[in-house]
Amino acid sequence: MNTFTWALVGFVLIHVGVSATGLRAALVRRIGEGPYRGVFSLASLALLVWMISGYRQMRADPFDPFNNAMWAPPPWLHWPALVLVLFGVTLAVAGLLTPGPTLAGFEKRALAQAEPARGVLRITRNPFLWGVSFWAAGHLLANGERFAVMLFGALGLMVLIGARSIDRKGRARDPEAWARFEETTSNFPFAAIAQGRNTLRIGEIWWRVLIGLLAAAAIAMFHQSLFGVSALSAPP
Repeated sequence: MNTFTWALVGFVLIHVGVSATGLRAALVRRIGEGPYRGVFSLASLALLVWMISGYRQMRADPFDPFNNAMWAPPPWLHWPALVLVLFGVTLAVAGLLTPGPTLAGFEKRALAQAEPARGVLRITRNPFLWGVSFWAAGHLLANGERFAVMLFGALGLMVLIGARSIDRKGRARDPEAWARFEETTSNFPFAAIAQGRNTLRIGEIWWRVLIGLLAAAAIAMFHQSLFGVSALSAPP
């Protein structure tokens, strides 16, 4: 395996094999919540930097087998892929800007509020993770290279597992309060709204959505220089 693959495996393992399992609780008991989060964040950042470095090395080598195509996406898939990525980035950014019971550091405080399911949490209680999954799905539609299937497939699966893990930890932390939160929210986007358990209120999310759209526009603008591929131009 090349550097990119090792870094990707490590990144997925610490999120799925540590954060989403009982190993996290054991480490927290041993070193404390604050030190655990600090070490975990540093390890995630280091692996992410390593993965980006490995990605650039791999993409610069035309003979690297991970650049080989596993399938050839038809050009028309570029546009639904673009919509998925736009929605994913916007949802993820809005989620990061919405303090709630599923955002690290705000779990207890947000859950104690009279109405914890506000803003983008009305759409899904795990907005950042679902945003990443839509972003990954969009890239899977538009890219057929071996590395792309590995990267976006692994990250998309990782965040969906992470969403279930966050729900499980929330129930264990405060079963009664979490049950009230779950009554008015859904893991799958828009499910609670479709079922009549919540309502979408644009006034609570409009500026977060605007920042998300601006972030998506900035990514698209610099996509060519950062990754060597235009985000807006459909393949010939």
